Amino acid sequence: MDFDFSDDQQHLRDAVTRWVDKGYTFDRRRAITAAGGFDRAAYGELAELGLTALLVPTEHDGMGLGFVDAMVAMEELGRGLVLEPLAQALMATTVLTQHASADVQAQWLPRIASGEALVVLAHQERGARYKLEKCESKASSALDSYTLTATKNMVPVGDQADAWIVPAMLDGTLALFLVARGAAGASSAGHLCQDGSRAANVTLVNTPATLLTRDGLRALQQAIDVGTAALCAQAVGVMDKTIALTAEYLNTRKQFGVAIASFQALRHRLADVKMQLELARSMSYYATLKLNAPDAERSMALSRAKVQLGQSMRFVGQQSVQLHGGIGVTDEYIGSHYFKTLTQMEMTFGDTLHHLGKVSEGMQETAGVFA
Repeated sequence: MDFDFSDDQQHLRDAVTRWVDKGYTFDRRRAITAAGGFDRAAYGELAELGLTALLVPTEHDGMGLGFVDAMVAMEELGRGLVLEPLAQALMATTVLTQHASADVQAQWLPRIASGEALVVLAHQERGARYKLEKCESKASSALDSYTLTATKNMVPVGDQADAWIVPAMLDGTLALFLVARGAAGASSAGHLCQDGSRAANVTLVNTPATLLTRDGLRALQQAIDVGTAALCAQAVGVMDKTIALTAEYLNTRKQFGVAIASFQALRHRLADVKMQLELARSMSYYATLKLNAPDAERSMALSRAKVQLGQSMRFVGQQSVQLHGGIGVTDEYIGSHYFKTLTQMEMTFGDTLHHLGKVSEGMQETAGVFA
């Protein structure tokens, strides 16, 4: 299998890297966090790079590219700890492209591609414990119109988004709806997350909604899988930069008159950290390449990837802090923000134990020495 990136993908990587290095400095990120954790101007700059249009079909003013291109972009955004939720644009594009009607696609996809509209997934509920089929939200229908009553938590930039994709129960099955933020009965309350990003609690009370698909569980699982693959790629970028910062610190910090990077014990620990990064990178590639596989195969592959990424993120983050010492957890040092980001990522779209359980359930008939 060829894992070399095309020239166009390399150009995409270089363009995103240049923007991150020059346009998204640590000082700018701190200012965005202080202002609430989301900057519409920065999101607009991602759109100017074409990133919000990556998966949008060309007939809707998009670039019509694939998941590997998205993975390349997400890695570089991870290196810069970019707070603006490009992954949500990728998820929304996938849902609308494959499950929405032609009219809904024509209304929203060009606006997503241009960055004019930010559409995010609002699916998490208290007590669901990452189980997508567990949903207390209710949908009611009258002729061809629908209304929703729901409370969704931890919605990425939910109070700043232009629309939400919301799962709710309709006639006993899970369906997927699109709700405009300004719709009657809709309200949201934003808050900061531990990594400096923004989320919100979204409340809907008899709120008008547009039905996307009655096969909501399948569409929702696909969206989560796309988001998980994007998170895996972003985490690879975060870990790559975390290791670079740690290596630089070890080469700078001196003890007994020499750089502590010369201590064999620390060199071995850094080698273990690098090994975890490469394991994560290979599983990130695996996750992205499986996004076009059949539903069951795709979801199992994404759970396998998230198990490895979760283990790697925890190991890399914790080892980085220990190798830095006290400075590794100070807010003024950028390394602590990489650690907090990795910690939050490990619990996003299902934590390691959740996905380990899914992998275990899927291998019960083949597990064991005598399988």
